[in-house]
Amino acid sequence: SAAVVKALDGLNLPEGAETSLGGVTADQEEAFAQLGLAMLAAIMIVFLVLVGTFGSIRQTLVLLVSIPFAATGAILLLLVTGMPLDIAAMVGLLMLIGIVVTNAIVLVDLINQYRKAGMPLDEAVIEGGRRRLRPILMTALATVFALTPMALGITGHGGFISQPLAIVVIGGLVSSTVLTLILVPALYTMVEGRKERRQAIKASGLTRKERRAAR
Repeated sequence: SAAVVKALDGLNLPEGAETSLGGVTADQEEAFAQLGLAMLAAIMIVFLVLVGTFGSIRQTLVLLVSIPFAATGAILLLLVTGMPLDIAAMVGLLMLIGIVVTNAIVLVDLINQYRKAGMPLDEAVIEGGRRRLRPILMTALATVFALTPMALGITGHGGFISQPLAIVVIGGLVSSTVLTLILVPALYTMVEGRKERRQAIKASGLTRKERRAAR
């Protein structure tokens, strides 16, 4: 399709004449557009659910950071394996939106429980990461190993559909798991730590100038 488009761009068509691509190319473009809208809708739904669950936009944004990093890992693995970004791969990306935030939700929820019990922020993050390290790794590895036969293309004639999907999910899971264990706790500490400092300064009764100096 790219070669045809390039060839058409080099033509000098007479006045009133125009070209268009149809068939599989048109169907694929339409499917990509529909899947793109589905991804945006999925992200919005996940955002609303997380805000309703945690009651915090800051924590929700910290959790959603895992989505672009998961897409990065998926695309990198596609490049490494030489697989195209086709409709099956796009479906895999759509699946990742719901999959990758699961581990982050489990981790942040436990940290919030520790903080409600009176544990300091840094200690709650460290203890939550230590407690959730094993379950997060186990679930991610179990999914990766389960999809490995599909990623290797040993599923028969349906491999042209299952293989790109499995590769995308595996790549996204690996990168998002690393992100969940390292970057999410770091961002959580930065966001919540700043919030605690603001609350402490506000409760201290300092003037606005003194508050700025304290920040």
